Amino acid sequence: MAGDTIPNQPTGASSSAPSPQPSPEAELRKFGYQQELHRSLSLWDLLVYGLVFMVPIAPFAIFGLVFNASHGMVPLTYLIGLVAMLFTALSYRTMSRAFPVAGSVYSYAGRGIGDSAGFIAGWAILLDYLLVPTLLYVTGAVALATVVPGVPQQVWVIIFVVFNTVVNLAGIRFAAWVNLAFLIGELVILAMFVVFAVIAIGKGANGAHWSLTPFFNADEFTPSLMFGALSIAVLSFLGFDAISTLSEEVSGDTKLIGRATVLSLCMVALLFVAQTYLAALLVPGRTQFDTEDATNSAFYDLSEAAAGHWMLVVMAVTVALAAAVANSLVAQAATSRLLYSMGRDRTLPKFLAHISPGRGVPDRAVLLVAALSLFLSLVFVGQIGFLSTLVNFGALVAFLLLHVSVAVYHLIKKRQRTYGMHLVVPLVGFVIIGYVLVNAGTPAKIGGLIWLAVGIVLLTIRKLTGRSSTLNLDEADAGHQDGVSAR
Repeated sequence: MAGDTIPNQPTGASSSAPSPQPSPEAELRKFGYQQELHRSLSLWDLLVYGLVFMVPIAPFAIFGLVFNASHGMVPLTYLIGLVAMLFTALSYRTMSRAFPVAGSVYSYAGRGIGDSAGFIAGWAILLDYLLVPTLLYVTGAVALATVVPGVPQQVWVIIFVVFNTVVNLAGIRFAAWVNLAFLIGELVILAMFVVFAVIAIGKGANGAHWSLTPFFNADEFTPSLMFGALSIAVLSFLGFDAISTLSEEVSGDTKLIGRATVLSLCMVALLFVAQTYLAALLVPGRTQFDTEDATNSAFYDLSEAAAGHWMLVVMAVTVALAAAVANSLVAQAATSRLLYSMGRDRTLPKFLAHISPGRGVPDRAVLLVAALSLFLSLVFVGQIGFLSTLVNFGALVAFLLLHVSVAVYHLIKKRQRTYGMHLVVPLVGFVIIGYVLVNAGTPAKIGGLIWLAVGIVLLTIRKLTGRSSTLNLDEADAGHQDGVSAR
């Protein structure tokens, strides 16, 4: 502390030596919060979490859709998607370093712009976070129903929800081990596909041959075509943003959040490009799948052609487990941390901020997410199309507010002149996300706008009743609140 005498300091030591880096707990206290969650996650744990959330085999399910939209240039679409989403990942990195607290974009927009913007950002991304587990449970139930038709889909939904809830209540360390196990399983299956696909292409199966056409087909390429395909493919990347919800559970340097966000996005993009390139080579000379069924089952059919029917079954089961268990597991964790953060700030009911004493997890928030997911999954079982139209609207709106918060906080509030990272990057990211949002389907726009309208009504009621929260604290005025938890 300033003014304290440092014992045994050598004579003549420089007084300008850099001060020690404050601990994550001390940084958290600067923002008025006490450390409640358990800090045990490493960079590796964060990378695994992000990869599992994005699902390394995500293109399996939507390959046919992206293939049709891009006229066969699927790997090029995913490369463009990487560049597009990288701007958003960089904005997440910037804000996670400025505000190393749980709550993700809710905290970033609230502290970077103002409490009203934070509430709307949190409310918007809740639409995504709450519906993602539901969509994944329903998708997994449908996939397993094709393999085991005698078991009702509702039974699979219940099994999935119970399993994920037990794992998440057991603690973040145990959940991290489960995430790693599922990630290894997905990568093994993906490696099997790569090996069999390379062998099939080498043998010329179905006329397949090595070519760069999937990366660029001059006869088909147009900018509007690729951006149309991007509006579908970019949804495979959503999930890297959820890493920021674990800011208060990182062991060590809080900059690991931003680093993991960017690295996991790049890693999963390379996997997307590799698998879709090989799959596109297995259908040479084609730019469209003829029917809806052929489009939906395209990747599975290609796997069967490359290795046999057993590979199709393995792929279907893997996709079901990756979606309904692995992906839903991390989605439930991310949603519970967001609810915990909003409950801690009293923008949602206070009971959501409860932490289990022994395991250090937001148990009530976990249980609420489980209950909502179970209810919605049983109501919408089998209705994948309807759910998928809504699930990403909230995330895209929240991303827009994220980019605005970067510019407002650093250029206006902090009066910095770092225009490259704090103006150009968020501006480009804003334009890209805005374009994708504008090109979203009509049902998604209608449902999403209704959800936002409800959030605005709730925010107005809070304002009128004097219950608005003060989230826009910076380090200067939050520093003298050390040791005091948020209202």
